[in-house]
Amino acid sequence: MEYSKIKEANEFIKSQLSTTPEIGLVLGSGLGVLADEIENPVIIPYNQIPYFPESTVSGHKGQLVIGQLEGRQVLAMQGRFHFYEGYTMQQVTFPIRVMKELGITSLIVTNAAGGINESFEPGDLMVITDQINNMGTSPLIGPNDDQLGARFPDMSSAYNKQYVEFALEAAKELDLKVQTGVYVGNTGPAYETPAEVRMLRTWGGDAVGMSTVPEVMVANHANMKVLGISCISNMAAGILDQPLTHHEVIETTDKVKQDFLQFVKKIVQTLPLN
Repeated sequence: MEYSKIKEANEFIKSQLSTTPEIGLVLGSGLGVLADEIENPVIIPYNQIPYFPESTVSGHKGQLVIGQLEGRQVLAMQGRFHFYEGYTMQQVTFPIRVMKELGITSLIVTNAAGGINESFEPGDLMVITDQINNMGTSPLIGPNDDQLGARFPDMSSAYNKQYVEFALEAAKELDLKVQTGVYVGNTGPAYETPAEVRMLRTWGGDAVGMSTVPEVMVANHANMKVLGISCISNMAAGILDQPLTHHEVIETTDKVKQDFLQFVKKIVQTLPLN
């Protein structure tokens, strides 16, 4: 991804703002409701931002919402981009590059995911402790721009350990039951087969989805601190004897939105940024 394109997108967004965002938020399927809580919002549709792709999936509004949340300056992606939409990995992760260029060093990524761990239930929130890239490719393939990050980035703490502890403490204070686990990123758009789910469980996966992994790889490459939260929207194939639908995903995220809102707002309020 050419640095000049990142710079151009960054300059356009900056020209719309009077404040500097501190925390980046990526809001997954059905979870964009958090952006509606942002005060004094500046809303920028993706199609106005140079080189930004557009969201094509239902449950993804396709705009940046920038303003105040719990007293902190935030930039929220109300809808993200997916590899399965036909975008390149570089396009999928372009907004993360732009966030870093804007000066954001803390990122909260959220998604709706299928539960692999059989002790989970639909509606559970899971703090992501690690990830498995099962997408067969990486957003970092190709020439490396040293301005953006190291050629061989360390992924041993892809999800910042301090942030994980911080999120678990926030859940405890709210008396909210949250799970922890490993998120597996698949390309989609087909849901996994029961055999694939058994394989992913053997690998150590607790939840599976079609996003997040590329953004987190790029955030680590850019030396950003990441916190990840999955909403377990359904149990993955073969666990319950029922077909999987995107409608069910949106329905479940809608049911747990109060817990999700409360949890993320609590985290944003006091997240240590340095």
